[in-house]
Amino acid sequence: MERLSTLASGAPAATEAPKSRLAKRASSRTFVLVHGAWHGGWCWSKVASILRGRGHTVLTPTQTGLGERSHLLSRSIDLDVFVADVANVLQWEDLNDVVLVGHSFGGNAVSGVADRMRDRVRQLVYLDALVLENARTPFDRLPAGEVEARLKSARESSGGLSLPVPNATVFGISDPAQASFVQARMTPHPLATYTSPLKLANKVGNGLPATYIVCSDPIYKALESSRDWVKAAGWRTIEIATGHDAMVTAPDPLADLLDTEAA
Repeated sequence: MERLSTLASGAPAATEAPKSRLAKRASSRTFVLVHGAWHGGWCWSKVASILRGRGHTVLTPTQTGLGERSHLLSRSIDLDVFVADVANVLQWEDLNDVVLVGHSFGGNAVSGVADRMRDRVRQLVYLDALVLENARTPFDRLPAGEVEARLKSARESSGGLSLPVPNATVFGISDPAQASFVQARMTPHPLATYTSPLKLANKVGNGLPATYIVCSDPIYKALESSRDWVKAAGWRTIEIATGHDAMVTAPDPLADLLDTEAA
């Protein structure tokens, strides 16, 4: 596993020298950045700004029922809807050669889109993400105790419609300003996306180049099963020393890493 350290300033460690590699990039890329549970496209704002400043095309769709689309929250929103959300962006924006990045729960949509639209995708990047095989549900990847706790919170907060917003600190965010930014924008997450299966006709990733980025400081324990699967599958794995919400806590190093992976 490669490791990318971050300094107190948020700059990448000199030992990795990512910018020297960036200088070799010959052309701009198209990035589609997919957010995780309770989040929205808003969480990618800093990373998207950095990548756009380097000449890349960047789209940050928000999945149905979340963020600025939270008014659409309903019991009918399942994983099929989440996959369609992102697939439709590629189709209607006529995107090709896409670097598809999924953070946390967004890994499900990335896998689904890769399965359906392989010819439009250049590379997959799973950022501390959930990885499911065909017919598995997100709850299948979580410890039994965690599943019961989440189901209980959904019943008590919304009659089973959605998972209530957690405290931002659970995502490894210690800076008060960053935590406040995330806390103010998170919205309840549609429960059916956790209980419905991901439908894949091919192996996870559909044979596309795939990189898994582990956010290791602190580690997000809910993803242990996915990290084990990635290790067993032999995927390329990189470690970045920041919390789970790397796009918020370490946007510059993360943008450098995504840029390097897409080169």
